[in-house]
Amino acid sequence: MHYLDPEQSVYSFSKNHQPQLTINSGEKVVFRTFDCFTNQVTSEADLVTTLDFSKVNPATGPVFIEEAMPGNVLKVEIHDIKVRDWGVICTLPDIGVLKHRAETQTKIVAIEHSQTVHFSEDILLPAVPMIGVIGCAPAGDEIPCGYSGDHGGNMDNHIITRGSTVYLPVHVPGALFALGDIHASMGDGEICGTGVETAAEVKTTISVLKGVTLPRPFVETEKNWYTVASGDNLQEAIRKASEDMQDLLVKNWDLSATDAFLLMSVAGDVQICQCCAAIDVIARFRMPKLESLPRLI
Repeated sequence: MHYLDPEQSVYSFSKNHQPQLTINSGEKVVFRTFDCFTNQVTSEADLVTTLDFSKVNPATGPVFIEEAMPGNVLKVEIHDIKVRDWGVICTLPDIGVLKHRAETQTKIVAIEHSQTVHFSEDILLPAVPMIGVIGCAPAGDEIPCGYSGDHGGNMDNHIITRGSTVYLPVHVPGALFALGDIHASMGDGEICGTGVETAAEVKTTISVLKGVTLPRPFVETEKNWYTVASGDNLQEAIRKASEDMQDLLVKNWDLSATDAFLLMSVAGDVQICQCCAAIDVIARFRMPKLESLPRLI
């Protein structure tokens, strides 16, 4: 088992970053993370307008995986996520669909045993810890951890949680994988710009898949498969995620493109990961696992 600490973090995905750890395919790594604000918020008096935004969305890593080469796929199994006993929820100026009806505010909430979020004395929510930022280095220019793309990044996808497996395209030798931005709870859309932001410890197994290619991230849960894509607007993100799922169904389930389209319409779902910011929108397409058909990956 390997361990990485929060101080071993980066604020972008880049082929030029020096690895914090080198492993072989199939090894286990525990990532200890800062919260998305690099622990700058410690009280409700700390508003996002006072923060150093060059220290937002740190990702612990990167990890260099010896066998990973461009064209491969990185398989990341999420075994467990244990979060800090408190979290931060904020509104951000000019962010979110209700920004015109909200003040800039910071709320500190208790998190009990990584299981319950105490939103208030009267409102208790189940904690479902998830990973907001996860990805590999892109082949081109560096991409800040606050953005998403074909490499992964800030997907804010709440299905990336305990028991999920994330598949990522490898663009550079070693993959240079990192993760961070843990939420104790987050709804689809993350409409105010934050979930319950918190520090965490994430247990993973990281493996390299040869002979498999993906254009963008793909997520597997116990009952479903998901393609994930970002775009400048919601329709672009939905189109990319839908095309990726259609391609997988055609390739692996021996369907025509039209039959795959029909099946997706009657059995699948378009879902929104994040739509709070103007910089990009992230969508996913869900297909249920069908016992009568082979795996997609």
